[in-house]
Amino acid sequence: MLQEPTKPSSITPSIRQVDKVPLLILPPKIESVTLLRTLKPHSGVVENIVLSIDGRTLVSGGGNGAIKVLAFDTGELKLVLTGHTSSARSLALSTDEQTLVSGSGDGTIKVWNLPTGELKCTFTGHAWCVNSLALSADGQTLVSGSYDETIKVWNLPTGELKRTFTGHAWCVNSLALSADGQILVSGSGDETIKVWNLDTGELKRTLTGHTSSVLTVALSSDGQILVSGSYDETIKVWNLPTGELKRTLTGHTCSVNSVALSADGQTLVSGSSDRTIKIWNLDTGELKRTLTNHTGIVTTVALGTDGRTLVSGSRDKTIQVFRA
Repeated sequence: MLQEPTKPSSITPSIRQVDKVPLLILPPKIESVTLLRTLKPHSGVVENIVLSIDGRTLVSGGGNGAIKVLAFDTGELKLVLTGHTSSARSLALSTDEQTLVSGSGDGTIKVWNLPTGELKCTFTGHAWCVNSLALSADGQTLVSGSYDETIKVWNLPTGELKRTFTGHAWCVNSLALSADGQILVSGSGDETIKVWNLDTGELKRTLTGHTSSVLTVALSSDGQILVSGSYDETIKVWNLPTGELKRTLTGHTCSVNSVALSADGQTLVSGSSDRTIKIWNLDTGELKRTLTNHTGIVTTVALGTDGRTLVSGSRDKTIQVFRA
């Protein structure tokens, strides 16, 4: 089993990477948020979660490497996917909901048939934990980021390694891919965010401003806004085409581990090691609500397809489902 990396003394380590591609809309005006249910599918930490587009399936990765597939409405356990020998740190689901991809602390990437739970293939090539995954809308291209400081681009159907991006000076914690599949954004333990042309591998821009590891990045659906969360306890909002820093959001008292954006670009949700989830108006930076239901570090947040559902995972071993 691979070990967690020893950080350079000048760089703060990431608590964990939680990459979550922004999905859909939460109403800009949130009058109330209700906890619908608490799920406990794992015996340990919930590393990551992903929701199906049809809202029927919830997939979670656990600290022991197991991946649980749940019926979203009832919480019923449908499948258990095993094969990783370390934590299931990252997940990506194809838009047709047929293919699930998982990245692990064991350095491998596994491709699963989601309806059956069959393991289709395993990609190897990273020398360390696979922290983040991003999958193109057409399901043809998979991008992976690792503690080995590299980003790899794969042909998903064939398993061919198409390209390796280098440039980060420490672990790649998070990835976000634009809707058109042209722009890739990566956040790193080297405190920087890099913007790449996915087709050519060209580094278009490096964004600096965080004072510690960048743990999570998310792109707006129109590709104009980038949001990043950091170990430095802040959230930064960027104009992606220009690289301009638009706003810094403060309020969390520990690292910001996960962010998710609504499709209309109005709402931002963040999960933190301070055990809270915060809901923000992205345009104004106003904090709309703070949720304090978790008793452990919030590792991951996701927004549901109905525009009203928020799901979170934590080191308290639970998944919380909220309705706005």
